Amino acid sequence: MSDGRPRIIAIVGPTASGKSSLADEVAFRLGSSVVSVDSMQVYRGMDIGTAKEPEDSRRVPLLMVDVADVRSDYSVQVFQRDARACVDALLHDDRVPVLCGGTGLYLDAVIDEMDFPRGTTNGDLRRKYEEMGRQRGAAALWQMLRQRDARSAELIHPNNMRRVERALELLDEGTSYAKEHEGLKRHNPHYAASIFAMVRRREELYKRIDTRVDAMMAAGLVNEVKALLDQGLRESTTAAQAIGYKEVVEYLDGHCSLEECVETIKLRSRRYAKRQLSWIRRDGRAQEVDLDAMTVAEAAEFIIDGFKNNGDE
Repeated sequence: MSDGRPRIIAIVGPTASGKSSLADEVAFRLGSSVVSVDSMQVYRGMDIGTAKEPEDSRRVPLLMVDVADVRSDYSVQVFQRDARACVDALLHDDRVPVLCGGTGLYLDAVIDEMDFPRGTTNGDLRRKYEEMGRQRGAAALWQMLRQRDARSAELIHPNNMRRVERALELLDEGTSYAKEHEGLKRHNPHYAASIFAMVRRREELYKRIDTRVDAMMAAGLVNEVKALLDQGLRESTTAAQAIGYKEVVEYLDGHCSLEECVETIKLRSRRYAKRQLSWIRRDGRAQEVDLDAMTVAEAAEFIIDGFKNNGDE
């Protein structure tokens, strides 16, 4: 039931679950477009490593991809503004927006009433953690936050280095990001979203992840990263930390072999899939779609029927 709020579809799930092709199918059947809610597909040139749906295989427009340079600070606040503009334009044309992605914070930012208050601006503290981030990387900084304040870490995506830095600043000043932002995860819907979560057996999902990583390497991920380095990838506090890109940079810098690089990407992708599934379960709003038991066509029909039935409640 929408309670007067505009109705949309959101297709979520772990990496390599098959959500992108399914979203394209659903949007095609509805005569609409897909709005990506992926924190890394926003960057131009990050195509292979983010599994961006190739243009020649899209049957509908894919929005919110290729909207930022890899060196830009494209925050979740900016994403919220731009993605909602895409959603509202589709609604204005009487089309059902189909959101698709696996970045929970970015989906929540679009579909829920979520404000992002500015963090502390203490210059010395900010520079301290920015330097730590540059030296150790986003994952290490997030782990530091997790050890000091697990509740706050759970609210922040590991690649969102800027927000991790703010949370660490708040701790140094005697407060907590989780306490300051207790309302961040409460669901006060901006849109009436019918959310569908793609699920697969764990062994099947991990097999798909491994196959995808091998396909990415065969498609030229190393050359893609080389090109992005020429465009300033190292200067980024977010894009450079993306799974697949960070590991290839480590390989190019001589810190590991290509084989070790590939295995690390697979391992970190599997761990990321676990975090995505945990977010879906915590959220609690999604209806599961078993892609091991359905074809893409069957799943698309299931989602469209579910969306229509939700509107009749």
